[in-house]
Amino acid sequence: MTESTGSTPQEQQVRGESMPDWEKRFRAPRVSLPDWAQDAPQRALFVSNATGTYELYAWDRTTGEQRQVTDRPNGTTDGVLSPDGEWIWWFDDTDGDEFGIWRRQRFTGGGGADGPDEPAADGLEPSYPAGLAIARDGGTAVVGRSTDEDGSTVHVVRAGREPVEIYRHRESAGVGDLSHDGSLIAVEHTEHGDAMHSALRVLRLDGSTVAELDDTKGGSVELGLEVLGFAPVDGDTRLLIGHQRRGRWEPLVWDVASGEETDLALELPGDVGAEWYPDGSALLIAHSFEARSDLFRYDLASRGLVRVPTPAGTVSGATARPDGSVEYLWSSAAEPSVVRSTSGGVVLDPPGMKSPGSVPVEDVWVEGPGGPVHALVQRPAGASGPLPTVFDIHGGPTWHDSDSFAAGPAAWLDHGYAVVRVNYRGSTGYGREWTDALKHRVGLIELEDIAAVREWAVSSGLADPDRLILTGGSWGGYLTLLGLGTQPDAWTIGIAAVPVADYVTAYHDEMEALKAMDRTLLGGTPEEVPERFEASSPLTYVDAVKAPVYISAGVNDPRCPIRQVENYVERLAARDAVHEVYRYDAGHGSLVVDERIKQVRLELEFAERHLGK
Repeated sequence: MTESTGSTPQEQQVRGESMPDWEKRFRAPRVSLPDWAQDAPQRALFVSNATGTYELYAWDRTTGEQRQVTDRPNGTTDGVLSPDGEWIWWFDDTDGDEFGIWRRQRFTGGGGADGPDEPAADGLEPSYPAGLAIARDGGTAVVGRSTDEDGSTVHVVRAGREPVEIYRHRESAGVGDLSHDGSLIAVEHTEHGDAMHSALRVLRLDGSTVAELDDTKGGSVELGLEVLGFAPVDGDTRLLIGHQRRGRWEPLVWDVASGEETDLALELPGDVGAEWYPDGSALLIAHSFEARSDLFRYDLASRGLVRVPTPAGTVSGATARPDGSVEYLWSSAAEPSVVRSTSGGVVLDPPGMKSPGSVPVEDVWVEGPGGPVHALVQRPAGASGPLPTVFDIHGGPTWHDSDSFAAGPAAWLDHGYAVVRVNYRGSTGYGREWTDALKHRVGLIELEDIAAVREWAVSSGLADPDRLILTGGSWGGYLTLLGLGTQPDAWTIGIAAVPVADYVTAYHDEMEALKAMDRTLLGGTPEEVPERFEASSPLTYVDAVKAPVYISAGVNDPRCPIRQVENYVERLAARDAVHEVYRYDAGHGSLVVDERIKQVRLELEFAERHLGK
């Protein structure tokens, strides 16, 4: 066994132009879609890696001034701007373990007696965050919390008063939104025990119930709901929600006072999300289908649907501004992300080094055991097969790979590898039936689809069967380790980041919300359905692994905890299996650019040693 020490590699003291392109893509400053204050739209909050760590930034759009709000060793991305634009709330999990408290800071940088930051919810103990909604006066907030001991709780927090608990349940729940006048709270909950499908409850600030909506039916048909937001108008009791009644995510408007439901019945394939235009007269529709996305404006009075022009690719977020324009974060596999506006031009362009582009993605459809499987394929420019090929498996599992820019796959391409990404059963964007297919045979179902795409990649001449890498992070890391054990002759090496490696131990050590998801996926706890956990655990098949294995793990990870990774590593070591382990001082991934570059470099070097080209 080779053990990485955790020390950083020798620093490259070079100018940006002499840096390899794959590293530039990580180092180039990038920004998120700015959030703006509802009653002060000139004030905005965004995330950037400009300092080498992802942190929150305040932006006064009138003066153009930008100010770094947070500065922590492990980075900060979870922040909310109050509707009046006066306060920035941000979540402080010191160890990167997602367990902490909310702090707040004045938008202008002034603040508490001990410095610019102050605890935002005095009286609430540290927890996992479960939603936050701030009233327009900035003095009242609704805070969702989750702990292993208490389950889920919701508290009303008012300046100068003790927090008041208005909701508690053992199952997962979270704050969805607060009405424009601050009188109603929408809560998503899974009291029925299905962590994959939420129901909705609307509460007053005293905790009394105003309305409930629950699409879960039990048995084999269970439907979920999600909060998309209250209408941005005082006294308006319309709540925009997402539903799955026709086998995919679609929006509808629910008047929580009258109970009336207005189904938009949009004739768009794939999943559809929405948010309000600022005056409440229309909806901004976000449509995702077959790994691409586009935008529409839906007028509620005329029921007219008009396309909002965007380039081909993926819109990762969008917001309608008070002047009627739409700002959106866009990228494609070939072109780096940029914040654009329909009014013309780039909205927020960070200074400094620009990220190089990459190669376009190709669509491939392969017949799998559960139906057609969509795969996204990239090959180095000018290369012909058979090529060393990386199967880069996405996390989630309720997520999907898209035609969007990603520095990780581009790094493999720069080193001569083809990259294949598979939207296996369990992925979003292909309908509820595809997403909900993961029941009981968890992991094994996804690997059947990956195997079908692997067979296509080899038979088509794209991939060299003797130089195949299976890799992924989080759920993708889990599928990597499970695939190396259940398909030992299919893969040349495996590279797993923050994986589930020992499913039973992972269940007992992970945060409560993920335990609930595992109970839903597998139909019970490890004690209730031990055979299912055993069949789905990489540890079960560790002795069958033939390929060299590289594992990276965060020592403070609450999602894929370190102890279960160590159990798997010990089993590899006991049989002298070829493996390397890299442990780093963070949680479920890192927000530090140098750390991320180091991890990619270690993965590339591991592949070169054991695969060769």
